[in-house]
Amino acid sequence: MMAMSRHIATPDRPRPTILVFFDTAGVRTAGVVLVVLVLLALAAPLLAPQNPYDLRALEILDARLPPGSKASGTALIYWLGTDSQGRDIFSAILYGLRISLTVGLLSTALASMLGISLGLLAGFQRGRIDALLMRVVDLQLSFPPFLVAIMLLAVTGRGIDKIVIALVTAQWAYYARTARSTVLVEREKDYVSAARLLKLSSARIMFRHILPNCASPLVVVAGVQVAAAIILEATLSFLGVGLPVTRPSLGLLIANGFQYLIAGNYWLSLFPGLTLVVTVLVLNIMADRLRDILDPGRPVRGMI
Repeated sequence: MMAMSRHIATPDRPRPTILVFFDTAGVRTAGVVLVVLVLLALAAPLLAPQNPYDLRALEILDARLPPGSKASGTALIYWLGTDSQGRDIFSAILYGLRISLTVGLLSTALASMLGISLGLLAGFQRGRIDALLMRVVDLQLSFPPFLVAIMLLAVTGRGIDKIVIALVTAQWAYYARTARSTVLVEREKDYVSAARLLKLSSARIMFRHILPNCASPLVVVAGVQVAAAIILEATLSFLGVGLPVTRPSLGLLIANGFQYLIAGNYWLSLFPGLTLVVTVLVLNIMADRLRDILDPGRPVRGMI
């Protein structure tokens, strides 16, 4: 009886957040695939049998070879075939995935820092600063992100740094709008009033006290925008205004093989396209799960 009462009196321990996040098979599978993709991107120089950026190493005689073909003069096997320049598709995908993830993560980080800082300033200070910044945000959001990015790239030209700047310019307003809306709620709470009575600086109140309480919706926005940035970069590269031809990303690899689809050379666009689809899919699954966990107003949806 004593053991039973002791067992009843013992409260249930809450499950760790990481276990709650990965408590469905779909999210676990997406997490494993995402880790594998990141590891492949990081280890691209070690795993790729060919450096797709070294034009001197390319053999034009090996152009458009089907999957499983052998390289001329060497023992190299093109497991996924080659493109129109004799570039190994598998190697190009590894390096292209590395570029796509780098551009997506870097642009999201910079856009979030810029947008969150301006949103905190607008929501906390109010007045003319708020009115001015929100009119700029309204103007920014009135244009599609793709149109903003393509106009900037038409002026600045190609390059990883140029496309990162274009993506940051196209995405920062989403963070600013979300940060301002949450700050407007938090600034009226008692802990902010107490911080003001203690004569704390505005910067300390915003970044040390208000920002942590606004983190949940901002993290969700960042998770969604990573996938959006990768798609936008791939679209721009597909149209030929993103990265240069000598540093192909997944979008440019798809574009290079698109014209050969009628000739039956499906592998030129199929394998880079599948890699892009899988990458964006797992990122969206993780972002959707993150939204379910961090948003208490939404019922948590299970996944098969």
